[in-house]
Amino acid sequence: MPAQTTPPLLARAFAPASVGNIGVGFDLLGHSIDGPRDIAAVRRIETREVRIAAIGGDVPGADRLPLQAERNTAGQALISLREALGLEHGFELSLQKGIALGSGLGGSAASCVAALVAANALLETPLSREALYGFALDGESVSSGSRHGDNVAPMLLGGVVMATHERMIALPAPDWLHVVVVHPDQELETRRAREVLSEPYPLPLVVRQSAHLALFLTGLQRGDAAMLREGLIDLLVEPRRAPLIPGFAAAKAAALDHDALGASISGAGPSTFAWFASRSAAEAAAPAMRAAFVDAGFDARAYVSPVAGPRAEVLSTSGEAA
Repeated sequence: MPAQTTPPLLARAFAPASVGNIGVGFDLLGHSIDGPRDIAAVRRIETREVRIAAIGGDVPGADRLPLQAERNTAGQALISLREALGLEHGFELSLQKGIALGSGLGGSAASCVAALVAANALLETPLSREALYGFALDGESVSSGSRHGDNVAPMLLGGVVMATHERMIALPAPDWLHVVVVHPDQELETRRAREVLSEPYPLPLVVRQSAHLALFLTGLQRGDAAMLREGLIDLLVEPRRAPLIPGFAAAKAAALDHDALGASISGAGPSTFAWFASRSAAEAAAPAMRAAFVDAGFDARAYVSPVAGPRAEVLSTSGEAA
């Protein structure tokens, strides 16, 4: 991106929701979806600090999110950016939450990615998406307690991404691949969902999971639906987290009954996702997957999206302070 001689003073950016893990790639794989999103407005200020002016949106519980920058995923991401670059100015941030809290759709990640993309537009020399990655990991760690990029990476790059501690690797996703993501009116904290994974796994099970991951990645590379179906089976995380999500088993069964290539838990849950070989198949399955959660006593929303979803983008910039 070329250097800007007169950077704007205010920028607004969005970051999309995401499916973390994609079942077989715990803390490693993720993809963005065209559905709910968070929006951040960042203003350059003279004081060398990061402050959060407001957090809004129609998401229940948004008013519980901390306004102290160092305790907020978006705030900490901007603190890391400002300190690493030695900036002579600061940032004031406002957030509009569109991704439900504790939904398994990457809400905490979306806030910090949207804030970083907006703040990046205010720099004299904006950074590459790859250079923003470490700051996004810093922000995400505030919420999850660990640095994992399976949500922030696909938000930064779009589509399906492999995220290691050091890099983001975009993976091919055929345009016929579509996903249904169903979010029930449940909230499952990431820290609690990670607690059930603390007991060690037997080596033979890990080996079998590795085989599924290899098949899945090869299926993506080749655009091979049959191979994706063989690979999209989670033996490690899903069995331990499924009991935390009432209605999940029925939603997964509904997806498979509608010829899903595979289905599992989105991120830490409770949202559930399923991949399909066409948009028409995904749209046909979505009502049945939603009904499974409704039958379990929870209202739910279903989203249908290409697996190669959008990346975070700047919505607008202004030369005048807000």
